[in-house]
Amino acid sequence: MAHIITRACCNDAGCVPVCPVNCIHPTPDEPDYLTAEMLYIDPAGCIDCGACVDACPVGAIHADYDLPEEYARFEEINARYFTTPDRTDYEAEQATPQRRSWPDGLGRLKVAVIGSGPAALYAAEELLSQRGAEVEVDLFERLPVPWGLVRFGVAPDHQDTKAASGPFARTLRRSGCRIFLNTEVGKDLSLEELRQRYHAVIVAAGAMGDRALGVPGEDLAGSHSATELVAWYNGHPDFADREFDLGHERAVVVGNGNVALDVARVLVSEPARLERTDIADHALERLRDSKVREVVVMARRGPLEAAFTTKELLGLAELPDVDLVVDPAELDVSEAEIAALGDPASSVPAYKLQLLRELSTPTASRERRVVLKFLASPRRIEGSDRVTGIEVERNELVEADGVRRARGTGETATVEAGLVFRSVGYFGLEFPGVPFDERRGVVPNDRGRVLAAAEGEPVMGLYTAGWIKRGPSGVIGSNKRCAKETVGQLLDDWTAGRLTAPPVDDDVAELIPGRIELDGWKRIDSHESAAGKAAKRPRVKLVDVAAMVEIARA
Repeated sequence: MAHIITRACCNDAGCVPVCPVNCIHPTPDEPDYLTAEMLYIDPAGCIDCGACVDACPVGAIHADYDLPEEYARFEEINARYFTTPDRTDYEAEQATPQRRSWPDGLGRLKVAVIGSGPAALYAAEELLSQRGAEVEVDLFERLPVPWGLVRFGVAPDHQDTKAASGPFARTLRRSGCRIFLNTEVGKDLSLEELRQRYHAVIVAAGAMGDRALGVPGEDLAGSHSATELVAWYNGHPDFADREFDLGHERAVVVGNGNVALDVARVLVSEPARLERTDIADHALERLRDSKVREVVVMARRGPLEAAFTTKELLGLAELPDVDLVVDPAELDVSEAEIAALGDPASSVPAYKLQLLRELSTPTASRERRVVLKFLASPRRIEGSDRVTGIEVERNELVEADGVRRARGTGETATVEAGLVFRSVGYFGLEFPGVPFDERRGVVPNDRGRVLAAAEGEPVMGLYTAGWIKRGPSGVIGSNKRCAKETVGQLLDDWTAGRLTAPPVDDDVAELIPGRIELDGWKRIDSHESAAGKAAKRPRVKLVDVAAMVEIARA
């Protein structure tokens, strides 16, 4: 008997230390942790103790004898990870975690964290769980509600993944932790006012911008970023008033990462399926009247380079009454090309290609469909007043410096569509008073220490974590290792005496009369949950800031 990790895996790795036989990999200390699609359980090593089940924050682990039918493929996916020899000789026992020793007389460390998403909460937890140290952490969030990416980025039909907020709620209840919601640093109080009251400030503000395609017609009506649409249907207050004309049968998504597949899945899902989620009410009403029946997801390179993960592909293929369509010619990949990527028995790209060949069809027979189109680059978005289509160029793959790159062939065609969504990456936005790398969209840093410039000196007392630190990569749990690295640098500076004592000793709360604290968030949470229960949904989200504030202060 063995246990299986399934689609909802958030890579939090909370299951790793509780496993008595070290059969869950990759661990945060292993080279492929940050690039792995998920975590996996070695079926040959698992002793069926079930300790990992209780530790998983999103309920992603099941016994093989109790595996839900929709997750049947994950038994094979877990086993495949361990088919190469270098993944079968792990030490049988976990290494003993190293404990940091604290010099006498350090006193209490005060840290401000800007943001309340995964990176911010993981950083707070890492600080507050230090044994033998006195630490106070205050989090500052400009919205009246916390959780960042978990609330506003995870697709509404992935409620199991949203359960990652459970451990974050426990962090907020820790002694020494406070959260100030409805508080915008740079407006309600300045970064300098924070730095005067804390030994250190961690900027974990995420990346809410998006990359442009850089093609003619991108500014036409009907051309949007996937970032906008995701925030709109997830009820982000800044995007609740966005308008999307869903009166067209075909939409095109440029890019084929997980966000692109999320957008396609939501657009073609039957409204009855979405009614059981926490999708924003305004989005649900618009989707009920939607005429979109086909979404073309377009990628520059081939299926072996597909950016989406295996579990997201399976989720798309399992949609009822929706065809997954791929041109067989685009899946015609030679065995030599597959072998060049490593052992086909354990290669993730090879397995995704296998699934595409197995799960897709060459033509559509159902009313709704998602078309995965490979080897195609946008050249212009067509239309005069609004989008009418997109001109694409067929690509070929060429090898350059050991990397397969897309090169245009000059052969073009037009895909008629009324909507185009660019999904080519989130992009960080500049934060007031913090150095910023405009080219990469991140805060320049060295393992979390903020630098004055890309190659500059550290700005002592200022740190960063999450997407604004490393760029938009990984999943929720990837931020845990990222935050741990940042906190490690901060604690090294503190124990070495490099962090100066705050010159101002008053309570920062006095500077922000409009703040909402934990009790206020609990009232909002209770209100949304009660409304959800009445509607037989997980929750009904509030999207109006004024309404949130009123309920928080009731």
